[in-house]
Amino acid sequence: MQEFSAQSTEGTFNSTDTLGKYLVLYFYPKDNTPGCTNESKNFRDLYADFQKLNTEIVGVSRDTLASHNRFKEKHQLPFTLISDTDSKVCDLFKVIKEKSMFGKTALGLVRSTFLFDPKGKLLQEWRKVKVAGHAEEVLRTVRDISVK
Repeated sequence: MQEFSAQSTEGTFNSTDTLGKYLVLYFYPKDNTPGCTNESKNFRDLYADFQKLNTEIVGVSRDTLASHNRFKEKHQLPFTLISDTDSKVCDLFKVIKEKSMFGKTALGLVRSTFLFDPKGKLLQEWRKVKVAGHAEEVLRTVRDISVK
């Protein structure tokens, strides 16, 4: 994993702080929108299962820290949320793409998830994620990899 640091709901997040654990880094477009809320709640509901597999979950969007703190509190999210208002982390993972909506194109964050091993090596990535069943699929992947 390329090292990075960013502001988060827990202070400054450094990617090297997660070494020694699996890391699920999920990028989502916007706090408190239906798909993003469901995805975050799905990861929340499986958080204890991820923890049993030595796995941290970290969410990333371009929302402000204030927005993240409200989102985290409202939905009782037990994991860190990174505020990437300058898109540096998004750019590092190449998740900002041209999107088309109502006939107009604009750059937007494409829902994506990255799984890293305890040494920081990328094991798997999911791009253009569909929310339904995604957190469960990521958990299955971690479970399959961690028992090998």
